[in-house]
Amino acid sequence: MMLRKGSFLLIVGLLPILAGCFATTSQLEGLRQNVLQQQAEADANDSIRAVQLVEILTTLRTVTDSIAGFSTRLNRMRAESQADIRELKQSVTGLQEISGQSQERLQQLRAQLEERNRQVPPSTAPAVPTGDTLSATPAAPAADAPGPNELFQIGKDQLTRGGNSAARSAFTDLLQRFPDSELAADAQFYIAESYAAEGSGSAADSAYATVVSKYAQSPRAPTALYKRGVLAQSARKTTTARRLYNDLIRRYPNSDEAELARERLRVLG
Repeated sequence: MMLRKGSFLLIVGLLPILAGCFATTSQLEGLRQNVLQQQAEADANDSIRAVQLVEILTTLRTVTDSIAGFSTRLNRMRAESQADIRELKQSVTGLQEISGQSQERLQQLRAQLEERNRQVPPSTAPAVPTGDTLSATPAAPAADAPGPNELFQIGKDQLTRGGNSAARSAFTDLLQRFPDSELAADAQFYIAESYAAEGSGSAADSAYATVVSKYAQSPRAPTALYKRGVLAQSARKTTTARRLYNDLIRRYPNSDEAELARERLRVLG
């Protein structure tokens, strides 16, 4: 009877301890379940993020491919445009050369025609009765002096041969006798060129300035103004050169010489 009572008391004393152990195991199980649930949720979120990341990478790859394709097409178009521009410039240059050769040939033909007309002997008109006598009235004789085209051709030929003084004489004669000729601007320009060929910078500058002042609408004017700038730059007159180049750009902005002047200004700084 005593043993049964002691055993009972022992069991009763152990119940709180066993109850505590059971509570701790239950809490651990709950904690484990929570961890597993959170892990599952994290895995699900990771899966969603992975899917989203794949979608983003796919979209980015598509955009990159599109940009690369666009860049390739743009480069191809740029190359084709540059090729077209080069071809167009070559065509324009070719046309200018052909036009220049045609103008040169036309000028030579005009000069030859003037020379032939000048060499034709004067004819005598038939006698016309006046009162009791007959008077011979000759027609106006052909001019003995060369015409503007002939003078211009003489000047060009002399300039080509290095006869600068003889060339100036022919061009000056043209300007004096035919001041309204369509060749006047060219004649004045080549007078300046003859001085430049001799190394007479001051005289050349003055002659070029005359081209600009008297024949401002002539195609020779921007060229003459540009050459004035080059002469000033060669003489280390930088301020004057800048002024002349800027004047050229202002007055003839679309000319080829204006682009050359802009490049010269960039070099001068």
